[in-house]
Order: sequence, then C-alpha cells, then structure tokens
Amino acid sequence: MEEIGLYIHIPFCRQKCLYCDFPSFAGKEALFSEYTDALCRELEESAEELAAYGVKSVFMGGGTPTVLPVPLLERIMETVFACCRVLPEAEITIEANPGTLDGEICQRLKKMGFNRISMGLQAWQEELLRRLGRIHDRRQFLENLENARKAGFDNINTDLMFALPGQTLEQWRETLEAVISLGVEHISAYSLIIEEGTPFYDFYAQGRYRETDEETDRAMYRMAVELLETAGYHQYEISNFAKEGKESRHNQIYWLDEPYRGFGMGAHSYWQGKRFHNPLSLEGYLRKAQAGEALWEEVEAISEAEEMSEFMFLGLRMTKGIKKDRFLRRFGRTLEEVYGPAVEKMKAEGLLEEAEGWLRLTARGVDVSNHVFVEFLPES
Repeated sequence: MEEIGLYIHIPFCRQKCLYCDFPSFAGKEALFSEYTDALCRELEESAEELAAYGVKSVFMGGGTPTVLPVPLLERIMETVFACCRVLPEAEITIEANPGTLDGEICQRLKKMGFNRISMGLQAWQEELLRRLGRIHDRRQFLENLENARKAGFDNINTDLMFALPGQTLEQWRETLEAVISLGVEHISAYSLIIEEGTPFYDFYAQGRYRETDEETDRAMYRMAVELLETAGYHQYEISNFAKEGKESRHNQIYWLDEPYRGFGMGAHSYWQGKRFHNPLSLEGYLRKAQAGEALWEEVEAISEAEEMSEFMFLGLRMTKGIKKDRFLRRFGRTLEEVYGPAVEKMKAEGLLEEAEGWLRLTARGVDVSNHVFVEFLPES
C-alpha cells in the first residue's frame, strides 16, 4: 500500500503576527462553523480516492488551529479518521499558539488522536514577543508545555526564530538554552524573512527596524547548531533538530519529494504526478465548497525534469543529503548522468561532498544553500 501525508489548513488566528504572510486571518470567528463544514465536506468527497492509500502523517497547521472551538476540531478529526486509512503508527500533529491552550484543551487534543504538538514560542524574551506581535508570553508557554506533558504528549516541537529586529547573540543564546533545558523533543529554528505585504516589511522600509547583517545571522545559526548538537539534538535538516527518533515524519514527506494531499483554503497537494492548490481566498474556498464545485486550481503535471530537480533541492535540505541509489531507483538514471557537471562544480567550490553513496551540502554549502539549489533547476 502506498503511503501519503495529509495537510489540513486552518486559516484563522486570534491576532496576526507582524511578520506573518501565511494565508490566515484574525477576526473571522463568525466563519468558524461554516469553514469546518466546508473542510469536512472536502474530506468526505475525497474519501473514495484516498481509500487505497495509507496515511502515515497528518499535519493540522495554519493559522492557529487551536483558535477553533474544541467541538469543531473534534468534528474535523472524526472526519479524517472516517474518510482516510490513518495508519496505527501515524504521526498526527497540531500547531498551537501557547496563548490558545489550557489544560483541558490539551487533554481533549490528545483524545482526538493528536500525538504531536508544535508550539510556536519564537523568542524567550518578553520584549521580543511584543515586537513580533505574539499573543502569548513566556509564562503561558511554560504553563501549556506542562499542560501538554500532563495530557500525555511525549513528542513536542518548539518553533524559534532568530535574526529578529534588535535581537542580540546573548538573547538568542538565552532562548536556546532555556528551551533545551525544558527537554522538548524537537526544535525548529528559522531566520526571520521579511515578507512583502506584512507590517514588518513596512517597518523595515520606513527605517523603524534594521535588517540583521549576514554575519550576525550566520553566527546565530552556527550557535544553534553547536548548542543543540551538544545537548543531544540531531540536526537532520537545515533548520530542524530532533532527539533520536523524533524527527518530523510529515516534513520529511516534503523533503523526500513524496506525495501528500492538502485540504482547506489555499492548501497545496503533490498528488499522482501533479501539483495543485485549493482557492487562495477564504471566500473563494467557501463558495466553491458549498456549491460542490471543483476546488483544485493551477493543476500542473510535473515533468520528469521538474521532478528530478525537486528531488535534488528538497533532498539536499536534509543534512544526510541524497542517497544516490534512491535517485537511480526512482528515475532509472544515475545522478551523475543527469547532474554530473553541476555536482562537480559544486564539489569544486566546496559546497557539496560525497560519502558512502550520499551527496550532501558541506557546512559552507548550508550557508549558501540557495546558490547550490539553483544549479539543479530545470532549464527554462
């Protein structure tokens, strides 16, 4: 039986963070029930085509899924289990803002079937949390981390951000050391990206904030790698660190270029050799779902050249890199036949290396990974 992942998008937040360009909205509580109806209908209408697949990962993201009332979350998860063959060992994750949790909610999330929770802390310092527009404080994070533990969650991810406006190396070290001391199983550490259309983009354009210089950004990244490795966290992807056996199975579906289906507004899918997404507007999604119209937009058949390209630059995000014989099994051609000159060029520049049948980024290659990935883009 072929195995796939499911992504379920909940596009609601209590308050939009100032740096966020994800498809999510605050102040839409009146649409919670209507959206849940549409999402469940989409799942039910896909049940027949999903029946032949084993679901090895479910990821409910957003937005902030935990802003939905618990009964609506329960209805969504009941529909998932009714419509999909969720494997007994499946990883089932929900994203949560610490400001939207409490002890009872954590208990009920566990009963719904979630076995992994991803909590967005971002920073340890209250001043940085306020600067980011987060709705929670450090106390709420600590309280709800404990609530999640009491509910039985033994697989918890914490999202952290660095290169924040005004953030010092000492503050970043304090954040890392504090989270390490709490013993979470997984840590995602991302550099802030200033996205157009966000308040942060305007703040930087107006000179209210200054971008973190590249040297400091890289120093923060290297600090994370060193501190987390010393603390027993295995770096398995450029921005992700886990204790043994706690690597995110869902994210590895993306990096290994495996199939997944997305449900909900704006959700993307990689399915049966095609890429497509649902309507990108909330109104468009609700209208089409209620009318029973087809939701897939921009359906694109993936050519072999594109598939090989994605296999390369997604796989190289993982620290172990790409297993060369896996490329051969998938495409019937050796990696050298297709990408020999590009690989040799990147090796000569000290950005790629080979070891025991694997091709991976060097430490220097990680710092300029986008430069490496460009070498594997299909010719236009």
